[in-house]
Amino acid sequence: MENQNYPQKTREFYNHHFDSSIWNDFKFRDDDIIISTYAKSGTTWMQQIIAQLLFNGEEGLEVSEMSPWMDLRVPPKEIKLAEVELQKHRRFVKTHLPVDALVFSEKAKYIYIGRDGRDVVWSLYNHHINANEKWYDALNNSPGLIGPPIDKPTDDVAEYFRDWLDKDGFPFWSFWDNLRTWWSIKDLPNVHFVHFENLKNDMSGEIKKIAAFLEIEINESKWNKILEHCSFDYMKKHSSKSVPLGGIFWDGGSETFINKGVNGRWKEILTKEDNEKYVNMCKEKLGDACTKWLNTGEL
Repeated sequence: MENQNYPQKTREFYNHHFDSSIWNDFKFRDDDIIISTYAKSGTTWMQQIIAQLLFNGEEGLEVSEMSPWMDLRVPPKEIKLAEVELQKHRRFVKTHLPVDALVFSEKAKYIYIGRDGRDVVWSLYNHHINANEKWYDALNNSPGLIGPPIDKPTDDVAEYFRDWLDKDGFPFWSFWDNLRTWWSIKDLPNVHFVHFENLKNDMSGEIKKIAAFLEIEINESKWNKILEHCSFDYMKKHSSKSVPLGGIFWDGGSETFINKGVNGRWKEILTKEDNEKYVNMCKEKLGDACTKWLNTGEL
């Protein structure tokens, strides 16, 4: 991996969810796997896939505990870093940071998952509107909050989408920064891009590509189990294993967090003008090639 132009950290990122400074103290191992997304783009699904590949289709894996969101403010970074340092298995952790707020390792493997921004918002809205008081308390009242707290959402999902688009990711974080910075390094040898729609349409083929990228030899005798355990139906049924703290932060529990896994729910709600504005903004912020990939899965 010599003579590559690897990204450098240029800023810290703090808000009701983030403390990017944790990466300054993260001790990389050469075989680490970093899963990155904007949010609600298939992160939990990818964690399940990698867990199944690493552990040969094993039942009952506590994936949410095995694969923490490193830059989430809670629990404090000192606790999280110590727990991850004790892990003996090949580590696979997640981030929602843009690349320029992340310490980047030349030897770790990075998997980036993308999804049409409109589908992201519909999933994000379900995540937000079903969050309970424990969720707000953890984010808004725990020590170390920098910036304004996060408030309860509007009851109108179309209005929620328009606010998210007009205010670049409001009330969470920038969509364009995340996509733009990761897209800029997509050709690095230790970065692999996966699209949510492609994973839905050909899960078997996409998982084989992921395994090859991660240099994990698939145990063919366990292949059917791996596929079964990565299916949406299986993950929904066993959602308490995949969702942080078993889903205590959401009304309806972990099954609310793993909602429908479907795309296109916005098609009957957003106006023609809404869709044109979204696509035009994609092109302006990301360029034509990234826009095509983001909204179709075609590289």
